[in-house]
Amino acid sequence: MDTATAPQRRAPRPRADALRNRERIVAAAREMLVEYGSDVPLDEIARRAGVGNATLYRHFADRAELIHQVVLYVTGRVAAHAEQGIATADADPGAAFTALRTFIHAAADERIGALCPMLSAAFDHDHPDLLDARDHLERSIEGLVERARTAGQLRTDIAVGDLMVALSQLGRPLPGTACPNMDRFVHRHLQLFLDGLMAPARSELPGEAATLEDLRKR
Repeated sequence: MDTATAPQRRAPRPRADALRNRERIVAAAREMLVEYGSDVPLDEIARRAGVGNATLYRHFADRAELIHQVVLYVTGRVAAHAEQGIATADADPGAAFTALRTFIHAAADERIGALCPMLSAAFDHDHPDLLDARDHLERSIEGLVERARTAGQLRTDIAVGDLMVALSQLGRPLPGTACPNMDRFVHRHLQLFLDGLMAPARSELPGEAATLEDLRKR
């Protein structure tokens, strides 16, 4: 048969149940990375996802690949929330801080603490798709913060890194503790934190604002 006229074979589409299993694994890994860190046993992730170990390894060759995909997933979701906040602030500059507040709570619900492996020396920080996703996320959050600052609603002595530190710390259980009901406190404490970000500032912060570059230093 002439190869020029031969019908092109398409790669088979993943079955619906396979896609659901992959989504379950990523969701379970996202939760457990926040709760236990990047050393959480993979069989525990499989158990929480409701799949067998063999199913996990059919989708992800090893721990590094799974963490890679979780980071991409969370990064994309959080960036989308930040962009929605920018659109809100652009439509109504007076709502810039409200948009920032909405973003912070949404980022906590997306388990932004699952991005902590990006700060690990063992993580592949230079993978092209991770670099693109990280740059997109940082531009989006910085854009939202700048709009709240320009509107005069955000204190001037903080930076994006301060937001990321607070989100990572307030959105995860205390190390070494079993806190099964932490979620019911997260948004309450984030609200207290956000009240402290509003302008005019009620006190002078010690030290310097934390930038994203500061967080990347090892």
